[in-house]
Amino acid sequence: MTDKPLIYLDNAATTPLRKEALDAMLPYLTHSYGNPSGVYKFARDVRKAVEEAREQIAAALGAQAGEIVFTASGTEANNWAIGSTIEANIAKGGHIITSAIEHHAVTHVCDKYKSHGAEVTYLPVNAEGIVSPDDLRAAIRPDTILITIMWANNEVGTIQPIAELSAIAREKGIAFHTDAVQAVGHIPVDLQECSGISLLTLSAHKFGGPKGIGALYIRKGTRLTPFVLGGAQEKNRRAGTENVAGIIGMAAAITQAVIHREAEYKRISGLRDTLIKRITEEIPNSSLNGARGENRLPGNINCSFDYIEGESLLLLLDMHNICASSGSACSSASMEPSHVLLALGVPLERAHGSIRFSLGSESAPDDIVRLMEVLPKFVKQLRAMSPLAEQENL
Repeated sequence: MTDKPLIYLDNAATTPLRKEALDAMLPYLTHSYGNPSGVYKFARDVRKAVEEAREQIAAALGAQAGEIVFTASGTEANNWAIGSTIEANIAKGGHIITSAIEHHAVTHVCDKYKSHGAEVTYLPVNAEGIVSPDDLRAAIRPDTILITIMWANNEVGTIQPIAELSAIAREKGIAFHTDAVQAVGHIPVDLQECSGISLLTLSAHKFGGPKGIGALYIRKGTRLTPFVLGGAQEKNRRAGTENVAGIIGMAAAITQAVIHREAEYKRISGLRDTLIKRITEEIPNSSLNGARGENRLPGNINCSFDYIEGESLLLLLDMHNICASSGSACSSASMEPSHVLLALGVPLERAHGSIRFSLGSESAPDDIVRLMEVLPKFVKQLRAMSPLAEQENL
């Protein structure tokens, strides 16, 4: 291993904990350890802190405090939102609409209910990864009970027209869920403006909060069965003693993310565009996957490099203490090509050579400089071992 300083370019997988979040959490990891379900003042003080955190998170999203329910992760929230909506509405029908580029925390749940008799329509996307509102309208049937489309894609950073898509669902009286794990804290997410959203998922560690805490927004009036049984926590909707420190840290992190969002969007998207330009201009046979400009998350760069394997490139980068990803952190151990890239029409062999660099709050111009000192050399080194690259004189 190298002794060079760490260059962390995998913020879509997780982000560094904000100092404000850590400072807010510390008392609840030490002396304020009471169980918020207790009746005595020591516990009531903790309950008050939890409810104040709930109000902070709701305010950041344009929601009401009673519409925020805490979970252990975004994955849990997705499982609950989809599974419970289906179970609560199965008498009306069993048709689900989703997109071809969802996170596995959505697709695997849909597949589960598909094996139990539900029908699932997977909407196609264009070459940038965007779902067409016209395609959504055409897919809706009398027995459609749920539409679930992610706000922003975790692999290629494409931002969906969620306001328009959710408005179609509302017009038809259909529950609409969005996995907003990658969106919250990075782009505007306003549930007053997007009034067609019934359910929304978020996860603290994607915007500077701690791991192990997420939340599900449940719009007032949305029918949902309890996800975990055994206690009266979260108004009988999710049993289990609350992760108090995690909840407090999540509230502090989302507050800071919203405060600094506009400035950080401008700064980080500038770094993103610089890196995209340098990669595509300095490395032959490289290409950007996904949308450009405002339709892309500010910190996301997903590029394919012809005639190489992405995993091999990641190992070379790691030897220089540079952290990146070949796609979703939840499926990084899989050697299967990305279903997201294939849905965008990226050829199979090119999908295998894709890398995701994701910038964040601690990313700086020097990170790009250091990356580009080695990335072209590593790509050239790997292509030297490829007979296909040799045929193309690369």
